Amino acid sequence: MKTIQLETPGTFKEIEEQEPTRKPGEALIRIRRIGVCGTDIHAFHGRQPFFDYPRILGHELGVEIVEIDENDQGLKPGDKCSVEPYLNDPDSAASRMGKSNCCESLQCLGVHTDGGMRPFITVPINKLHRANELSFEQLALIETICIGTHGVERSQLTKDETILILGSGPIGLGAIQYALSLGSRVIVGDISEERLSFCRDVIKVPHALKADAPDFEEQLKKICEGGLPQVVLDATGNRFSMQRTFDLAAHGGRIVFVGLLKGEIAFDDPNFHRKELTLMASRNATPDTFKKVIAAVANGSIDTKPWITHRIGIQDVPEKFQETVSRPDLIKAIIEV
Repeated sequence: MKTIQLETPGTFKEIEEQEPTRKPGEALIRIRRIGVCGTDIHAFHGRQPFFDYPRILGHELGVEIVEIDENDQGLKPGDKCSVEPYLNDPDSAASRMGKSNCCESLQCLGVHTDGGMRPFITVPINKLHRANELSFEQLALIETICIGTHGVERSQLTKDETILILGSGPIGLGAIQYALSLGSRVIVGDISEERLSFCRDVIKVPHALKADAPDFEEQLKKICEGGLPQVVLDATGNRFSMQRTFDLAAHGGRIVFVGLLKGEIAFDDPNFHRKELTLMASRNATPDTFKKVIAAVANGSIDTKPWITHRIGIQDVPEKFQETVSRPDLIKAIIEV
């Protein structure tokens, strides 16, 4: 079967592979749609931590089951599913605590191990989340929405609180839409006017601010009636933005880093203590979050239709990937298999 492999930073190559053989406890699935993630873009540019080349990308997957054994979930051939791409050791300490998303030996499809940029793969049955009522494109967006949603879940945001979400790429959009669904006051900060316009006009975010404006903090205080947001979630993976969150959170507030930086950050410890801030990392998402997000997309409280701005066929990835992900109007690209 024809497979697209990222050989080195900046270079995709079409290779030939044999179709995979299913093992007990696994399902053979046909890849129908692949979401292009920031992780994929960083890998393409050589900026992705925990990454080796060559690698078959693709972890945001809308798939169809081809072969499967009888199973507790009642899954069967023909079912449409989203894939939870985090391959964890169920006996690890983190997994036993319900933290399969940050298992000590976790392998993420398309990052630590080869992913879905090919017609067929096999995955453990328990990593499939059925949703026959959704389209394959919607299913390919579930994982990225889950990451943003899990970040908001980590913050324990309530409807009476204000959250500032820095970065309105796909991960940030997932956090934005979930926070809006809670009824919380949502403020978005970004340096891209195109993305801010998308948030205002399409997602209907009431407060979308230029994060590099000289009076950004003053605008926050005005919206928060003299204070600052109780929760600041950073989905940028940018060192300056992440370090700035310590100044933008309210006293007693919580900071969640969803974006990942290949490097170190620093913060002013007296300010951190004076505010009694809580700093949290957020990694991937849990099975329960997948179920929650699928239900939200199915009932319309999270609308994925406006997200997809670009589509490319898998055969065109070697030639068109860089052009597509470099577009200033890009919100989300989908690869059609």
